[in-house]
Amino acid sequence: MNGAPLRLRPRLEEPLASLLRSSDFLHSLVDGLGSPLNVVLPDRMAENVEHFRSVYRRHHLAGQVYFAHKANRSSALVRRLAATDAGIDVASLSELQHALGSGFAPHRILATGPKDPEFQWLAALSKVTISIDGPGELEDLAALVRKHGLPRVPALLRLSGFEASGIKVRSRQSRFGSSVSALDHLLDAVERHRDTIEPTGVAYHLDTTSLDEKALALEGCLQAMDALRARGCHPRAIDVGGGFGVDYLADGAEWDRYTTELTHAVLGRRPALTWGGHGYGLRAENGTLRGALGLYPAHRPVSGAAYLDALLSRPAPALGGRPLGTLLLENLYDLYTEPGRALADQCGLSLARVLEVRRTDAGARLVRLAMTASDVSLEEHGVLMDPVLLSRDPRAVGGADEGPVGVYLTGSLCLEADLITRRTVYLPRLPQPGDLLAFANTAGYCMDFSATGAQQLPVARKVAVQRHADSWSWRLDEQYWPITPSGRHQA
Repeated sequence: MNGAPLRLRPRLEEPLASLLRSSDFLHSLVDGLGSPLNVVLPDRMAENVEHFRSVYRRHHLAGQVYFAHKANRSSALVRRLAATDAGIDVASLSELQHALGSGFAPHRILATGPKDPEFQWLAALSKVTISIDGPGELEDLAALVRKHGLPRVPALLRLSGFEASGIKVRSRQSRFGSSVSALDHLLDAVERHRDTIEPTGVAYHLDTTSLDEKALALEGCLQAMDALRARGCHPRAIDVGGGFGVDYLADGAEWDRYTTELTHAVLGRRPALTWGGHGYGLRAENGTLRGALGLYPAHRPVSGAAYLDALLSRPAPALGGRPLGTLLLENLYDLYTEPGRALADQCGLSLARVLEVRRTDAGARLVRLAMTASDVSLEEHGVLMDPVLLSRDPRAVGGADEGPVGVYLTGSLCLEADLITRRTVYLPRLPQPGDLLAFANTAGYCMDFSATGAQQLPVARKVAVQRHADSWSWRLDEQYWPITPSGRHQA
């Protein structure tokens, strides 16, 4: 490869940074529990909740922060979250059962996503707030409540298809939620079923990082609340969903350089950066770059709680130009948020043992790991980050192999597609069998969201770790509860 190595170093904060410096401890965990192994840091999730709460306080808003459970299956993270004042967003019957069994009272649970009758029944029976996608789901829920004599269900009406008047901003099409253009039809259904449904507010779902689109949707929700009140309802909350994002990289300049060089490689102006010339959605046609970069924007300096702050500070042109947060406050509306990736930021890592290092006939270095691509689905979610090399022997030197060394990381399946990284990854030296590679910050969607049991290989085990001064303790994920050895609650 020409020029300096293209690094994409992960952003590491405490306590994750300290954990990665504890190489002996991490090696001992993998020795005892196998590779791959997922490690979660429950206490960091409680810190992330506080970051979001600080934004609520800054804008003088009440409401709830709901963790999007689908981002991670961990019992430890969910139980630690239950020990805070946060809520949880569940999207399946199993997630709802998990939340209830982990200590969440029903009033701290929000049920979203497509729902089968069993999921609807338990949510309604428990008086969990249910986010309703449209008239069809509302009719089904109302019929179920009547049939089984269930209590009136608190519900949010999820909306989509927002448009701005006079400004060329439009939220992208979504298969979730009811279009605001059909709001009157939805409210007609609400009125017919007021004996079964209590409309407590509205919500939106947008698959975008655009603040303009999010602000447009929030402005539309404020207007929809007026429409609800005009129908005699008493809504009190607006749910702005998730999508607050994570800044994965330590250096934004590295991201800019990599994406620039990737376009040059796709156009043939430099050697390939990826296995088989993979373009991550980009392609060359007659010397012209086509397609769209299918990668998560790994450098997002305005992300997480800071993104929420920026959204609430945006003016609402159709509502007098005042900040959106001010309008929520003036109307005494609660604010609901559903961060998943953002609450799991810096809350975990995935470990894999190096099994083999070899060269292809073309001279490429392959490092085979004791994991599959589904065990750490960074590439599937378009997140590009370098792993951290944890040597078995800290005195190891590579001689001629001293780095940085460019390698491809492959999985343990006999499939051409089982690539942990499609791109060339640069490590400080050539790994040796027995070393570990640590993939940082994988707790949000990249740890077990796509894991499978292919080849009858076990899905990665998960452990929860806690720091005690200069040492670490661990428990199996399912055995973790947020209490100290003395039995006192950890707030």
